[in-house]
Amino acid sequence: MDITRLFQGISTLFSVQPAIAIARIVLILFGIVLFYLGARRVLEPLIMIPMGFGMAAVNSAVLYLSATKIGTIFIEPMATETVELMEILQIDFLQPIYTFTFSNGLVACLVFLGIGVMTDVSYVLAYPFTSMLIAFCAELGTLLILPVAMMLGLTPSEAAATALIGGADGPMVLFASLTLARELFVPITIVAYLYLSLTYGGYPFLIRLMIPKTLRQVKPKISNRVASVTRVEKLAFSIIACILLSLLFPMAAPLFLSFFLGVAIREADVEKYADMLENTVLYFATFLLGLLLGVLCEASVILNPAIVKLLVLGMLALLISGIGGILGGYLAYYISGGKFNPVVGIAGVSCVPTTAKVAQLEVGRVNPRAVVLPYAIGANVSGVITTAIITGLYIAFFLGL
Repeated sequence: MDITRLFQGISTLFSVQPAIAIARIVLILFGIVLFYLGARRVLEPLIMIPMGFGMAAVNSAVLYLSATKIGTIFIEPMATETVELMEILQIDFLQPIYTFTFSNGLVACLVFLGIGVMTDVSYVLAYPFTSMLIAFCAELGTLLILPVAMMLGLTPSEAAATALIGGADGPMVLFASLTLARELFVPITIVAYLYLSLTYGGYPFLIRLMIPKTLRQVKPKISNRVASVTRVEKLAFSIIACILLSLLFPMAAPLFLSFFLGVAIREADVEKYADMLENTVLYFATFLLGLLLGVLCEASVILNPAIVKLLVLGMLALLISGIGGILGGYLAYYISGGKFNPVVGIAGVSCVPTTAKVAQLEVGRVNPRAVVLPYAIGANVSGVITTAIITGLYIAFFLGL
């Protein structure tokens, strides 16, 4: 008996290039770290726990698929030929979920449905000017990274998909990368979700660096505008916004439909649908998303030369967007005559509801009596809308380039 065929996960470490073997070991350890940080709530547990497990497992479970080929029986992300795909669907245990929900963007739309049900658009309707001003400023990374990525050798469509990481909206990045840069969507999506989970830990330091303590203490005036927004107004907003945005940017219409339909179900008080979407569909889709992202982190995929560029560009995009959001917060502060807290600007980066919570937590550290959450949620929801608009623009301009 060939002992190397008995314990293939170990023996394949010695039958590949040293770089691949080292990468597998590093990714196994990194998966453990992500799982630990998710379990400790340092990073987002809904994504990091299944992602860490998947990353560790897929890099452990490499086996001999034939006499000359090694791989895994989790997912084959680049399978496109009909005969090949039908064969893989019968072998790789996550391939049906990947093929029928992930590679076509369906999982992104399911997540958006759940987010829509959780979203109260009252804050956007109560503070429309302030919310949209901050949200547009927080797209700075999405706009500036596009030419930088092109200068670094990415095609216009690849650069556009990468730049959208700066919008800090994971489902949007997944959807856009599938449309604009299918061959790079695996590393782009992995980079996006890794960095989105890190915003919770990194943005507080950016806030403290850019905003002095005296301004972080500002207690904005909370009016009764939110309470005065009626259900009819929110229902009208959801359907009108969906129609207008779909007319303008039809390539992003599945995302608009999913998000605003979720909002409408919430406001129409359809409890059975709301419970199903929020408590079942959203969390199941998020779990599958995290798990699939984890098992896509195979060493051979991660060692793609393009991923170094994507890592740097993704980090810069989110950093610049955070800076742009805070500058938008300063702009709102000066327009209000010093009655607005500029920390709210970070919530324009549309990682719902993470950046809104970060804004409130940072303000609460220096002034427990200051409440900025209504403004932050308004900027957060507006950030989702502005990111979807830019996604539609990028797809319209750069598809096929």
